Amino acid sequence: MNILLTGGAGYIGSHTYLALVHAGLVPIILDDFSNSNPKVLERLERISGKPVQCERGSVADLPLVQGLIQRLGIQAVIHFAAFKAVGESVAQPLKYYDNNVGGMTRLLQAMDAAGCRTLVFSSSATVYGDPASVPITERFPRQHTNPYGHSKLVIEDMLTALQVSDPRWKVAVLRYFNPVGAHPSGLIGEDPRGTPNNLMPFVAQVAVGRRPFLNIYGNDYPTPDGTGVRDYIHVQDLAAGHVAALKTLADKGQSFTVNLGTGVGCSVLDVVKAFEVASGKPVPYQFAPRRDGDVAQCYASTDLANTLLGWKAQFGLAAMCADTWHWQSANPNGYE
Repeated sequence: MNILLTGGAGYIGSHTYLALVHAGLVPIILDDFSNSNPKVLERLERISGKPVQCERGSVADLPLVQGLIQRLGIQAVIHFAAFKAVGESVAQPLKYYDNNVGGMTRLLQAMDAAGCRTLVFSSSATVYGDPASVPITERFPRQHTNPYGHSKLVIEDMLTALQVSDPRWKVAVLRYFNPVGAHPSGLIGEDPRGTPNNLMPFVAQVAVGRRPFLNIYGNDYPTPDGTGVRDYIHVQDLAAGHVAALKTLADKGQSFTVNLGTGVGCSVLDVVKAFEVASGKPVPYQFAPRRDGDVAQCYASTDLANTLLGWKAQFGLAAMCADTWHWQSANPNGYE
């Protein structure tokens, strides 16, 4: 089964590539490297022991994508290629709607023209906005607090409308919570450009000496220690979730939407303390005012993923921190 991974050289895409190879599938990467590093391809070859097939180009290039699907006999697409920085989406909303919504529109048009109508879509827990309670089930009302989250919500609606119009489409919508960690080899991991937008890579860069301290935004939330609580999921578990989603689409032939998380909430201070243990390094921090759009608590109900996909997260916070440190300490400047 040939699988096209759009944005497959990125953080989640590269780990999913290896999970697909391990499962006996044939992943083919499409990436324009606007937010990833070509050096990841050599790392993937080292880990897998197989040559990596990668096509350089944009998911928004409809003729290119249609031609690839037809020429390579692509049977399903996993769509990772999207911008994901919440703050940037607030500052540059048109950039996010053009790339995320526009890119998805053109990808779907290319798939339809090529006769490939099986898709796994990377959605996000941001579609739940500020939830009224936790844990969050897939039936919770959707809302958004920023243009990034809105772009994911719009795409979910687009996919629903497409399936209503043409039942040949089989779509898995995966609502990620907070992906962290790295491959246990230490060869691939999260390598954000510029200042990290997410907690774990920032903590790792403080521990490795690239940054002097961590800003913790808000210590007066209604949580056990006052800091924000999130559901962190190991990227290896997330990658396995994509394989399970593809298998479920093939076996059941029906579309679905599921949360991918651990079902456990960890505070910012929980992460800091666990990372200090894993790394043996101090992580200095200071408190700063809350950021607009941040919510107090956000963690998943994973019952549907457990029953529908036969999938359950295997790794806890200690493993997430240990694997992140293995990657960061071996690659203090990322892939550069």
